[in-house]
Amino acid sequence: MLKIGVLGAGHLGKIHLKLLEKSKEYKLVGFYDPDIAKGKLIAKEFNFTYYNKLDKLIDEVDVIDIVTPTLSHYSSAIQAIKKGKHIFIEKPITSTLEEAEHLKLLLSKNNVKGQVGHVERFNPAFTAVKSEIKDPMFIESHRLAEFNPRGTDVPVVLDLMIHDIDIILSVVTSPVVSIQASGISVISDTPDIANARIEFKNGCVANLTASRISLKNMRKSRFFQKDTYISVNFLDKKAEIVKMKNAPEIPGDFDIILQNAEGEKKQIYFENPNIRKNNAILDELESFADAIKMNKSPIVTLHDGTNALKVALEIINCF
Repeated sequence: MLKIGVLGAGHLGKIHLKLLEKSKEYKLVGFYDPDIAKGKLIAKEFNFTYYNKLDKLIDEVDVIDIVTPTLSHYSSAIQAIKKGKHIFIEKPITSTLEEAEHLKLLLSKNNVKGQVGHVERFNPAFTAVKSEIKDPMFIESHRLAEFNPRGTDVPVVLDLMIHDIDIILSVVTSPVVSIQASGISVISDTPDIANARIEFKNGCVANLTASRISLKNMRKSRFFQKDTYISVNFLDKKAEIVKMKNAPEIPGDFDIILQNAEGEKKQIYFENPNIRKNNAILDELESFADAIKMNKSPIVTLHDGTNALKVALEIINCF
């Protein structure tokens, strides 16, 4: 088992701690949080080992799980990498592109692995249909959330939209050629609502909307490609595939047939993928353990995290 330590014991950090304690891939050594009073309280409540010195925790583990505020991702990661430790780092990878690029170089120089916590890659609704998403030409994503003060230290693009940016970049194998975007601050000092249009060299267009002041929660993406429409509900973990094929000469009584202006007939049929139940956070953490043990590339590399951050920052620069 790989020995792992967690940096940060906030809302998400506590989730990571509880999952790692049960993991069959890791041995949870302990955690560090700069707030000593909070650290001791959490250690007592959940029976975790609290380290009040970051260096000591890093020295005693194989892997560091960075679940701190974004502004401290870079400094935390550097300390771990320079001591030869593998790093799992929550999204966004860092607060600046320069920091992300530097981490990539350090990772290679020190011969360790890194993975970024873009958890929607492990959402069972997405994994169930990912193999069906081939050359999408139009993508529409909506990620809406009720207001929560947690996360408002960064624009909604880095807080919420970056999930969908990463998903889109993982399925569109073409360079970004242009970005148009707008964002509005309503409650926070940074934009709470944002819309972005991303155009790719191959002609694909992605339209993304994110809001953290919605009256309801929504996390949906729709992928349109030749003869196929794929819908992914990340929140309810549901997916649907709608396909078209040439209509039979003699349709069945229940066949759905469409005819275009040229007289061409297509048959519409539906597929409901089998979606397995899982814990996406545990899956992403354990997939990283597998990458380390098998000496293979993680599913979400630091390169992927950097690309998502690059697009997110370009969107923010449009405001």
